[in-house]
Amino acid sequence: MIDFEWYRSFISIYKNETVSKAAESRYLTQPAMSQHLSALESEVGEPLFLRTPRKMVPTDKGKELYTLVAPILERLENITLRIKAPSLTEIPKVRLGAAPEYMLYRLLEYGESMGFRIIAQLGTAEQLLGYLQEDKVDFIITSRKNDVPGFSYVKLEVETFVLVAPMNYESPADDIEEWLNLQPWLSYGLELPIIRRFWRQHFNKRPQWEPVHVIPDLRGILKGIESHMGMSLLPTYLIRESLSLGKTKVVFPDYTVENELYLAYRVKDKEHPNLQMVIEKLRSIIG
Repeated sequence: MIDFEWYRSFISIYKNETVSKAAESRYLTQPAMSQHLSALESEVGEPLFLRTPRKMVPTDKGKELYTLVAPILERLENITLRIKAPSLTEIPKVRLGAAPEYMLYRLLEYGESMGFRIIAQLGTAEQLLGYLQEDKVDFIITSRKNDVPGFSYVKLEVETFVLVAPMNYESPADDIEEWLNLQPWLSYGLELPIIRRFWRQHFNKRPQWEPVHVIPDLRGILKGIESHMGMSLLPTYLIRESLSLGKTKVVFPDYTVENELYLAYRVKDKEHPNLQMVIEKLRSIIG
């Protein structure tokens, strides 16, 4: 009995021209892909590809099978997506992953104006990519474009990070770099994410110090600044309330650094019925 997955693997090999690339696109091992192809060729009774050192070349029988199967497979996958999608009378449901502070202090501020229901997953950039790979979410919002194959990225917005300090900090009018070097810093990680980019942008070098405190949560960093533990770089959307309550202040407001954010999704889900809706909605509310 022919397995539907054999056809999917055959189509993938046909499009990618090698078993290794086809395996990457389907998140399968090469032996699994080869087994699918061998089983299908055994069922058909003829080779579907000529194996060459550089690529898999389809035989006449392979070309014939692709012409017949590819449109059918595409229609079946589109039917599956439509069945999974809610009816037009319902509010669409989206499994969305994002950093905790971005979800809480940026997206959720817009409430019903988002136009879709959120099934949220929160985590770091690495965790979010894992959720997307494991099909635990439909999309993620991330600042990191990974080299992992099978994913596509759409630019959503550019967030601005500013220098945030406790209210009792007195900043000088000059010798800015020297003054910043002397302050206790809070960082998201030991590798100084964002801070390292800020230093290169404004001072053309890497920072030569280690952070006093490492807190892998921007909300925790903000709390630490409010508690006079040091200073850091934070996105403007996160500090609005703290600034208005006089708990923190921005120093050297002209010294900023930008961070691009993307909506990431699996390439195989490019026909997802909610993809364009989510992109348009997010761009419209956060723009």
